[in-house]
Formats: sequence, structure tokens, C-alpha cells
Amino acid sequence: MKILFFIYQWIIAAPIFIVATFITAIITSLGSLIFGTHWWGYYPPHLWSRFTCWLMFVRVKVVGRENIDKNTSYIFVANHQGAFDIFSIYGYLNHNFKWLMKKSLEKLFMVGPACRRAHHIFVDDSNITAIKHTIEEAEDTLKDGMSLVIFPEGSRTWDGKMIPFKRGAFMLAGEFKLPVVPITIDGSFKAMPRFSYNVSPCRITMTIHKPIYPGERGFNTKKLMIQCRDEIESSLPAPDKGESLGHR
Repeated sequence: MKILFFIYQWIIAAPIFIVATFITAIITSLGSLIFGTHWWGYYPPHLWSRFTCWLMFVRVKVVGRENIDKNTSYIFVANHQGAFDIFSIYGYLNHNFKWLMKKSLEKLFMVGPACRRAHHIFVDDSNITAIKHTIEEAEDTLKDGMSLVIFPEGSRTWDGKMIPFKRGAFMLAGEFKLPVVPITIDGSFKAMPRFSYNVSPCRITMTIHKPIYPGERGFNTKKLMIQCRDEIESSLPAPDKGESLGHR
């Protein structure tokens, strides 16, 4: 069975995925340029993500959708197990948002420019000055009631366990007084881990936790970061809890 899926993945699914990705990038770029980014920057990639999961026999189960309001702006923070985290959130969160993504992704052929035209935010989180610039750019995005999605680990895990969080997402929450919604993604590491280009058909469970509101009497970035990490970890199976051995 694994051999048959391997053949299907590379002979049938991969070419279809590549074509679908380029078509989505073109539609997103042109639509955002001509008609604006609110609809065109979200719904074409939303459908592309759902199609990708269907194409690769990856099913996504969502738990806790009732915890968020579609008319409220949030900062969503999620663990980053693998490539299918992106498809899971884009396809099944069902809440319009912009990504906060690494600046290096801006160089991806066609996809990077499409993300820029859709007004996703690229960040170099190597220093405080870069983070402040990101805050300024995010302010323009959030003023129209948009939400942000961030992977506070900064990169995908190597072993399924979470990597230490970076503070950029939580600085944004404090700056704009927005509720932070932790998201737990369980199963994406099995679907496609960082060290492989092969997909394994499976079920991913995406748990949307209740919003955490920054305190009105002062703001503690570290406390919020720990609270979000604890919430995310609470919905992971025991083998995936704890810190990645490769990042201690």
C-alpha cells in the first residue's frame, strides 16, 4: 500500500499540486492587485489548502471552533510540526487572516511575491529593530480588523516536540491589546516531517483554544508566552510533550 501511494504521490499528486500552487499564486496576485487583499488574499489559498489535503489523503479534524468569533481580530499562535500545519490552518481555521512569516520565504518562486501582494507580513526576527519594523507593518494590517497567524517556534520541529518560543508574537499582542488564541496541531509531523518530502496519509487534529486576553494592568510577555505554550501542549499526546532534543 505504501508503495502504491508513493507512486501516486510523485507521478500524479505532485504535478497536480505544483500546477495548482502556481495557478493559486497567479489568482491571488492578480486578484489582490486589482480588487484588494481582503477576499483575494485569503479565499484562493484557503481553497488551495483544502484541495491539497484532499489530494494527499490528509484529513483535518477541527476542535474548538466555537471558541472564536469570525468578526473579532485575534493573534493565532500554533505549534509547527510540519508542512501540513500551513494547509490545516489556511484550509480549516475558517477565519480571515494574514501570516507573519520568515523573510526568506519572500524569495519563493511565484509564491513569495503572491504573499507580498496579499499583504502577508515578512519578518526578520534576528533583532529588536526588525521586530519593531514588523510591529509597524502589522499595525497597518490589523487596523482593518484583520487577524494574524504566527508560528512562535519560528521553524518546524525535527522530532515532533515543540521548539522554544520566540517572543515576537506576544510582543504584537501586547502592542495592540489583541486576544491571543493558541492552536494545537497534532498529526502534521506524521503527515510530512521536516526531514522528508514524502507524505503519509493521516488525520490531523487542530484544536482551537479559548482566547487569552492581555492584562489591562500591565503586560507580561513572558507570562503570556508560557500560558500559550501550556495551552498548546495540553492537547498534544504524551510523546510529543516537552522540548525538542535538538534545541535544548
